[in-house]
Amino acid sequence: MEDNQNIEELKQEFQQKKREISTIRPQLNSLSTAKEDSFRELRSARDKIKFRASKIQSLKKERDDLTKQVKEFKQEREKFNTTVKEKAEERKEVSQKKKELLDKMDVHEDPAKIKRMIHQLETKIETEVMPFTKEQQLQKKIKELKVQLKELEKLGDVWKEINASSSSLSEVRQKAEESHHNVQTRAKQSQEKHEEINHLYEELKELRAQEQPLVEKYVKEKKEFEELLKKFEELQVRVTELGKVLHEEDERDFKSKVQEKTAEVKEKIKKRQKLSTEDILAFQASKDRD
Repeated sequence: MEDNQNIEELKQEFQQKKREISTIRPQLNSLSTAKEDSFRELRSARDKIKFRASKIQSLKKERDDLTKQVKEFKQEREKFNTTVKEKAEERKEVSQKKKELLDKMDVHEDPAKIKRMIHQLETKIETEVMPFTKEQQLQKKIKELKVQLKELEKLGDVWKEINASSSSLSEVRQKAEESHHNVQTRAKQSQEKHEEINHLYEELKELRAQEQPLVEKYVKEKKEFEELLKKFEELQVRVTELGKVLHEEDERDFKSKVQEKTAEVKEKIKKRQKLSTEDILAFQASKDRD
């Protein structure tokens, strides 16, 4: 009697556990979906954070390289500016030397201009009809200009020095301007990188603020899922155990009934009583199990 009561209790527990499993399974699926959705959302936020952090490091390197170039170009510009001052002073000295020589020689035109004047006067004499007195005046003027030109040709070294000084000054001034332009360009680019970095920092700050609640949500859902999964697995284990016990009990009950029926059939055979179809089937079942 007590054994039958225990078996009945096990059957009730078996059915109860199966009902619990049926109730928990959709909850478990729902929690699993929510957990995976939260994880994807969290991973997306972290990918955005990672991308911006990487971009910031890249921009910092570019900005620092540009800042270094600004410093180098400033040094170069200062060097050229110093050279410009030196060349300008040098040109000033050469120009003063030229003036002093020209004043001393009472000549105030450069050789090229005097040559042009001579050529123009000679062409005028050759191509135009004029009075003899006018031609003599022009010839006299040409003679005077040639004397001046001859005197100026003695100053060839001074003219070369002036031309070289002017050319050198122009070249150095151009390099100084190029360096100044490079300073301005690199400084502007560096500032743009810096502003972009600051903008990314603001985005990063917002994303990290959004990340924390996503972490908390995911951790909470993961914990709930794992706890419910543990309970589900424990129920499955218990249901499997109960199913095995009840199956064995049913098997034992079936054997017991077969043995009883077989004993009855054997008794009937012994007493030469008529066997029913049920008796024959029961006896045959016992033979098959043997």
